[in-house]
Amino acid sequence: MLIESYNVLDRLRLPGDVYLASPSHDYKYVWIRDCVYMSFPYLNKANDLYERTYYRLLDLFLAYEWKIDILVETKPFWEWEYIHARYTPELEEIHTQNWGHVQHDMIGAFLFGIGTGMKFGKPMFRTDRDRLIVQKLVRYLDKVEYWCDRDNGMWEEDREVHASSVGACIAGLRAVSGLVDVPERLITLGLDSVFGLFPRESVSKPTDLALLSLVYPYRLFTGMLGEMIVEQVERELLRERGVIRYTGDSYYSTREAEAGRGRERGFYVGTEAEWTFGLPWLALCHLELGYPEKAHEFVARTEAVMSEPGVLPELYYSGSATPNGNTPLGWSSAMYILAKEALGSRDPVPR
Repeated sequence: MLIESYNVLDRLRLPGDVYLASPSHDYKYVWIRDCVYMSFPYLNKANDLYERTYYRLLDLFLAYEWKIDILVETKPFWEWEYIHARYTPELEEIHTQNWGHVQHDMIGAFLFGIGTGMKFGKPMFRTDRDRLIVQKLVRYLDKVEYWCDRDNGMWEEDREVHASSVGACIAGLRAVSGLVDVPERLITLGLDSVFGLFPRESVSKPTDLALLSLVYPYRLFTGMLGEMIVEQVERELLRERGVIRYTGDSYYSTREAEAGRGRERGFYVGTEAEWTFGLPWLALCHLELGYPEKAHEFVARTEAVMSEPGVLPELYYSGSATPNGNTPLGWSSAMYILAKEALGSRDPVPR
């Protein structure tokens, strides 16, 4: 299953070493966030696949440096003005659809990936231009005031201040501190914001699958605070074949086809889709918190919901064994690889 999971990532890797989220019609795009998570299995490998993904993403940012230069001086107003999170396979912005482009967590994730690669001895900067564009991304987070700017979050939905987005930026800024200039106030403002929300994801969401990122990979909440997050997610969101994103999620709800997605969240309660990557994500969090037996349990549950060896769909419809069409989902395969290998080493990466 581990070999087949790597084969999934191989099939989704484009010639430029970034990844399609899935080969499905709806997900045949490149998301920066997905690329970061899908790169992590290669962080501790004796090849250059990890850094090559970031070189291509650095090239993407350099191609849009003219836009970033505007944004570090003038705070964006319209959603399309922000740095985009999703691109065509040719890494061009998509302008044909209204999209929630305001996703601060993907910038934080990218910075975290750069800094973590450096800690593992990877040559993450090819030239001074690479270092300079990373510096500009730090300035971008400052200008948009990531700690209080309402973004679309990991799930690309309503704009709120999301703890998972703020936490990703904190982790990213910490990771590149020392590589570029990161004013300490940027981290302090983020910490004030995320602890002000704790243990909530946002004003409207008491809990959310995205909060697991603050335990793994970002390690913002450890010990008792991390345990509170994990226990809350398991109590409220864990289902038989995955983890729902949040209570009342309409995306791929079994009521979406008949009623659309515009109803109040209460309308969708009990019909939410079950996301497969939540299972290995919980395994990784339990390893971080020192509970390998629970991690084994969730890895076994992940393997049980594979549609074939190494293949994980994005999600299963509520209470059923029917997956959606976004199969395989590269992010899910990457999380399984990380959890499975971490159980072997008892040292989950990245660190």
